[in-house]
Amino acid sequence: MKLIIKVLTTSVLVLLISHFMSGVHVASFTTALFVAVVLGLLNLFIKPVLVLFTLPITIFTLGLFLLVINGLIIILCDNIVGGFDVDNFFTALLFSIILSVSQSLVSLLLGDK
Repeated sequence: MKLIIKVLTTSVLVLLISHFMSGVHVASFTTALFVAVVLGLLNLFIKPVLVLFTLPITIFTLGLFLLVINGLIIILCDNIVGGFDVDNFFTALLFSIILSVSQSLVSLLLGDK
């Protein structure tokens, strides 16, 4: 049940953020649901591999390179999901930061652990 709530809140956040950011376009709520699911799967399977391969540069930048990896995950999701469009890398980077902070705030408000 928690997984369904998390996917639904992520899809609502994707819609809200895309409404306020000019470089992010989401066609519908169904597209936002697909974006939430694909982002979850990419973060589960692809992100750990990227983090492992870029570990030296991540250590050298004191973890800031993880923001670049998050932006790359958003770009990859843009290429996978039709109806979800991010204009450029810097927009994806800003989108990933805003989405992460929003998810943390919603998780804090809902009392998830």
